[in-house]
Amino acid sequence: MHQKRIFVTTALLIIAFSYSHKSLAQTEKQPQKKYTIDNCVSRFSMDKTVKTDAGYQFWYVDKDFADGKTLKLSVVAPHKATHAPHKHPEDEFFFILEGNAEVYLDGTWKKVGPNTSFYCPSNIEHGIRNPGDTELKYLVIKQYPK
Repeated sequence: MHQKRIFVTTALLIIAFSYSHKSLAQTEKQPQKKYTIDNCVSRFSMDKTVKTDAGYQFWYVDKDFADGKTLKLSVVAPHKATHAPHKHPEDEFFFILEGNAEVYLDGTWKKVGPNTSFYCPSNIEHGIRNPGDTELKYLVIKQYPK
């Protein structure tokens, strides 16, 4: 039994090493992006916001910078929503910074306030809206497919 466990563990380590080695070899063939302190720090600028029907967005990190990983600020006007509940293959996190929100997941709405996170699993209907009389500000963290 002990030898069988050692064999399985060794086999798993070899498979893991092979996989990581292939990944490294594939990565070496692609041009590497150089990350510097200047392009890795992003500061909010109203000049670089994108207007939406419900307010505006600011991409701290867009999907072309870090292999599809993103960080976005959404600002939603009172009694508005950026879009209706929806679903997509990527999961995402929301983090409420200011204001009040109503978050929706798989048929249920819940009221939440600042310093609250909201996780949306992949392919589950979800949404967020501003039921209040002041702006709603929240971050969205998501990874788009390559």
